[in-house]
Amino acid sequence: MLSRRFLLGGALLPLLPCSVFAQMPVLDDIVAPGWQRDVLIRWGDRVEFDSPAFDPAIPTLEQAATQFGWDGRLIGLLPAQPGDDGVERALLVVAHPEVSARMAFPDGADHPANAALMQGASILNIERRGGMLAVVDGGFQSRRITATTLCRVSGPMTPGVADAGQGVLAISGGCATPWGTQLLTEGDPAPWLARLAATDERFPHRGQARFYGWTVEHDPYDPQAVPVKRTALGRFPRSAATAALAQDGRAVVFMTEESDTGALFRFVSAAAPGAASGDVLDVGTLSVAVLEGLTLRFVNLPDQAVVSDNLLAAARALGCARFDRPSGLAVGDKSMLFLSCRGVARRAQTDPLNPRAFNPHGHVLAFRPDGGDAAAETFGGEIILLGGDPRQGDGVNADGSSTFASRPTALATDAQGRLWIATDGSGLIRADATSFALHRIYTPPLGAVAGGVALFGPSVLTVAAHPGATEDASYTRPATRWPNLRPGEPPRSTVVVLRG
Repeated sequence: MLSRRFLLGGALLPLLPCSVFAQMPVLDDIVAPGWQRDVLIRWGDRVEFDSPAFDPAIPTLEQAATQFGWDGRLIGLLPAQPGDDGVERALLVVAHPEVSARMAFPDGADHPANAALMQGASILNIERRGGMLAVVDGGFQSRRITATTLCRVSGPMTPGVADAGQGVLAISGGCATPWGTQLLTEGDPAPWLARLAATDERFPHRGQARFYGWTVEHDPYDPQAVPVKRTALGRFPRSAATAALAQDGRAVVFMTEESDTGALFRFVSAAAPGAASGDVLDVGTLSVAVLEGLTLRFVNLPDQAVVSDNLLAAARALGCARFDRPSGLAVGDKSMLFLSCRGVARRAQTDPLNPRAFNPHGHVLAFRPDGGDAAAETFGGEIILLGGDPRQGDGVNADGSSTFASRPTALATDAQGRLWIATDGSGLIRADATSFALHRIYTPPLGAVAGGVALFGPSVLTVAAHPGATEDASYTRPATRWPNLRPGEPPRSTVVVLRG
């Protein structure tokens, strides 16, 4: 653990020899020594049983609606009951936040109706076969959630939105919940609504912006379930969410605002999840974190703010804590909350939990709730790493680190208490329990980022998201054609399984 005094006092780790840092890839991905990498599913592979074969040169609406999406971020893994055959099974949920026209379409032009179906989320049946994970072809629960999926609206703002409507947009993150559901967080829908403004009647809500920007809950175990937009959790662009149970059994959801100076919100339900409370997220208290030194205090938002479009203004009026692009959340042992900040190169303001001005590399924070209760009023905070290369004077890591992190975006904890950090700048990193020493496990291909992380027994899953998408790349001239490396075939976002 790094103390604030150590971090802010100018101390740096001793310079580490170059041999302990993973080399940057040229074309392919890199796995750490002692690890193996398997491909689970790629952009264009079928999700629904009746999907046509992948043909990127002829993008169709049918393909886009039934195949694995263009981008990828792992946001949940829910165990499934083993069958009589004893095979270990699970449901994997992957978000598809973006679709880049220059990388996804052969002509380089935007095809908004197609792109709207390539974004959203994929739910996949997976199982372990001979020690390896595989997608169940034609899995009973495998399906896509897209801009045309019927959704229900529930909670206090339903009268001002709609009872039901069409589609999810800009799914940025989410999580599996302890009560057996999946949360999907909608980010800023404005760019998607602008893209869809000229599309046909498939998107009847293109002009109804208030239908988007919510936390969406769905039952991944039921293929007939209708996703529900939970308005009690407020409407604002989110980057991530994580869920826990309070000590008295109530549902707790933490959410980060998608912004360069975003806030941290928390919803605590009025009742505990149970068989008779399927809409447990419809009634409760929404609060925002306020910084007091190194302590976060959750302050309740006024009821009138929750049921209006002025939620963020109300949070600012309460003096909410502002973080350097808050991106990822995870809950660990004793309800410890981890928060990754991707970093903001142009922000000049600093505070005890955002200690560097003009911070392009980000950092990771840990918050210990009073009494180990996720519903506690106050959480004690500390910085567990500062992103950047210590050899360049940019970052500070714990003793024993063999690598560094840059632009952390998604987090997960494992049964051993270790923290897994997916980054936009340095691949997939594992932080040791207690010491938080860092080790790089996986470096995605050129142009790609590590899109989230999920743990399933001994297997670690991540996404090599949008490989080949460097700044000057295009569909016809990608920086790499990974994973298949075939001439003429575009690079494909790919869920990979790491075995150590």
